[in-house]
Amino acid sequence: MLLSPAELESLVHAQNAHPHQLLGMHPLGDGSGVVVRALLPNAAEVSVRPAHDPAQPKFKLKRLHESGLYEGVTHKATKIYAHDLVIKDYQGNERWTRDAYSFLPTLGETDVYLFGKGDERRIYEKLGSQLRVIDGVAGTSFAVWAPNAQRVSVVGEFNGWDGRYHAMRRLGASGVWELFIPGVGEGTLYKYEVRTAQGAVAIKTDPFGFFFEAAPKNASIVWNNQKFTWSDDAWMKQRRERDVLKSPMSIYEVHLGSWMKKSVAESLSYREVAQPLVEYVQRLGFTHVEFLPVSEHAYYPSWGYQVTGFYSPTSRFGTPDDFQFLVNALHEAGIGVLVDWVPAHFPRDEWALAKFDGTALYEHEDPRKGAHQDWGTLIFNFGRHEVKNFLTANALFWCERFHIDGLRVDAVASMLYLDYSRKSDEWIPNQYGGRENLEAIEFLRAFNHLVHTECPGVITIAEESTAWPLVTRPPYLGGLGFNFKWNMGWMHDTLGYFKRDSVHRKYHQNDLTFAMLYHHNENFILPLSHDEVVHGKGTLLGRMPGDDWQKFANLRALLAYQWVFPGRKLLFMGGEFGATKEWNENASLDWWLLDQGPFHAGTQKFVTDLNQLYHREPALWQADFDHEGFFWIDCLDNENSVLSFVRQDQSGANQLFVVMNLTPVLRGPYRLGLPRGGHWREVLNSDAGIYGGSNQGNLGGVNAADIPAHNQPCSAEFTLPPMSVCVFRRE
Repeated sequence: MLLSPAELESLVHAQNAHPHQLLGMHPLGDGSGVVVRALLPNAAEVSVRPAHDPAQPKFKLKRLHESGLYEGVTHKATKIYAHDLVIKDYQGNERWTRDAYSFLPTLGETDVYLFGKGDERRIYEKLGSQLRVIDGVAGTSFAVWAPNAQRVSVVGEFNGWDGRYHAMRRLGASGVWELFIPGVGEGTLYKYEVRTAQGAVAIKTDPFGFFFEAAPKNASIVWNNQKFTWSDDAWMKQRRERDVLKSPMSIYEVHLGSWMKKSVAESLSYREVAQPLVEYVQRLGFTHVEFLPVSEHAYYPSWGYQVTGFYSPTSRFGTPDDFQFLVNALHEAGIGVLVDWVPAHFPRDEWALAKFDGTALYEHEDPRKGAHQDWGTLIFNFGRHEVKNFLTANALFWCERFHIDGLRVDAVASMLYLDYSRKSDEWIPNQYGGRENLEAIEFLRAFNHLVHTECPGVITIAEESTAWPLVTRPPYLGGLGFNFKWNMGWMHDTLGYFKRDSVHRKYHQNDLTFAMLYHHNENFILPLSHDEVVHGKGTLLGRMPGDDWQKFANLRALLAYQWVFPGRKLLFMGGEFGATKEWNENASLDWWLLDQGPFHAGTQKFVTDLNQLYHREPALWQADFDHEGFFWIDCLDNENSVLSFVRQDQSGANQLFVVMNLTPVLRGPYRLGLPRGGHWREVLNSDAGIYGGSNQGNLGGVNAADIPAHNQPCSAEFTLPPMSVCVFRRE
């Protein structure tokens, strides 16, 4: 035995951080030959044979230890050569494999240097499990960042989940561990066995895992997510050329597991949902679908907001290829795909990111910075270069590998403020004594810059609920760099208004007008999202006052107001037909409601017509974020709860006049000012009989007379249907 007792102990007890220095083939110190060592489970005999040059020697190895440690020496070669291990088990079966410890590292110095700087933009091509062919040998390279670990091994079915047999090598001071294992192919289950900084052994899933076992199991799965054949070139080309601030956007927000089910207990797969979802979204006229987080998550009731696999679509609905199929189908139909992305926090599951190498690696050690009080989750350490790289590269990963058109960043406010949802003694000020999280601010700016420069046309959206300035302005102006921000204030005020009985609305008309005082500060999306139909809030329909007729009239008025008010649109599934039950992630939407009388189907028809009007009229989107795009006609008639305004395109040539009567009283004749004379055709009336309304209106339009009113040169007398929104276009 050439090994020292200490070296032998380090191998058989898996305590060696540099196994390549002992295992594999090495020249003898005196230059007289070579020695080969291998640690192989269940091997009865092991021998070496040359992989390429038959002139190189073959020889047997001798068993040194019951763990399966073998060693052999030959003096017929003085330099190392590519070699296979021929392994015979106790049943007499023979197999051969290239020696895993005979390969050079699959990461170079530049790779680990850039990762350490936080600037390896596609680190997902280097870390994790990568299917490779090296020197003609097919296998998988594994690499993981665990700088404080004493030892890391790859474990899986191929080695009996025993960490002694595929220990990884540490690549210098980078904290990255690496190993290429021949013969490991797609579909192989694996994990990392980590001997932590404290000497304990922990079994961890791969932070860069591309696919995972279905919960509650959690092994990573070797997967090639680049083999899908895309056919969305036309979509990708127009995405790159599209001006997102001058294009229509109405978003249908979907939770994949509960939009539609095969049975009470079984959801549709990615491939099964593709056709019905595409047909439905096309029929209703939405421009985009936004999925609640599709990243792997162990806890289903979190709806995906507690991510355990940032680089993997959840296996609940199929493989990564299946998810690519769904995205491709939507793109072929001309529908954009947005996903919720969650860099604000991650769960405490001991098998995932938390205390990955026994230390607070991805999170902060101090719970005053590293733990969310509200959600029981952990906060990323945005100041650590490798953590920042993990997240920014993840954003690119979804855009490039899955052709995602936009990332909606969840809980941005919790990232920006060090004292978010904390008492005075539960947070640590920044270096200047302030409450701003400077590291998170820099991360968000870097993320937005990277996405917008590497993936032109991809949009980023902030769910940010405070008055933080310049969220949707570029970093060079002091902004965060997002394209859009959810207008949570509009959502809160609008729902607060519509839930009131009509007799009280005259005291709260400012709830509908206030949003225009700050509208031009940001590029807003108007959300009626999943957050508004859970946790005892009921449904949008259920919040509306009055009897059934009034409830549906109110809902149609709410949706019409959302569609004609400046800002892009987002509606959570079920709202488009007046769902009657609070959303439940375990149950399908109640599609049967569409067969129950005129109201539900009428509301769905109304949303379809809203989208058609929205697409048809640039006045509703071309100047959403310009001062020219909107002006009030009259917002002061709170006594009658009537508001009117004009939407127009950038030139002002195309104008729409909107009037809202938000009480169940038919009003008319009611004179309102108009910017131009001539005939104004009624192009939308939420009270139309086809929607379930009372079918009151203006017989197709009104003629404006040269009678000044409301600071406008012309005016007309209108009939205002009860609880309605009407839209007119000048012919």
